[in-house]
Amino acid sequence: MSEDRTVGIVLVSHSAEVAASVAELAKGLSGAGDAVPVAPAGGTEDGGLGTSAELITAAAASVDRGAGVAVLTDLGSAVLTVKTLLADGDELPGNTRLVDAPFVEGAVAAVVTAATGADLAAVEAAAADAYTYRKT
Repeated sequence: MSEDRTVGIVLVSHSAEVAASVAELAKGLSGAGDAVPVAPAGGTEDGGLGTSAELITAAAASVDRGAGVAVLTDLGSAVLTVKTLLADGDELPGNTRLVDAPFVEGAVAAVVTAATGADLAAVEAAAADAYTYRKT
């Protein structure tokens, strides 16, 4: 673990391409570059559609800087996979949270907030607040 105590972000999608694209978008729009550790965990190990506990676990470990890990998901079984990992208790870094937020808007809000040095609770709140963003 490094001296950097930035909240890490994991983006779990049923598609590797979607997870990677949302990670790239969130980092690009935030202006954070590599200042915020963001890892996609999309699809299955063989490149198919679905979710993978192993990919999620590896992604969470890769972004853990000691300030917590926020996990955002796209669809139902991704949520169930993360909940199972959290229930197991030893698969994910300590202080990992499943964040209830819209996938794209929540990811951007999470990365922007993490870039300010905010703690995990603030990152979670900002991502969840993205549910209130109106487009009309």
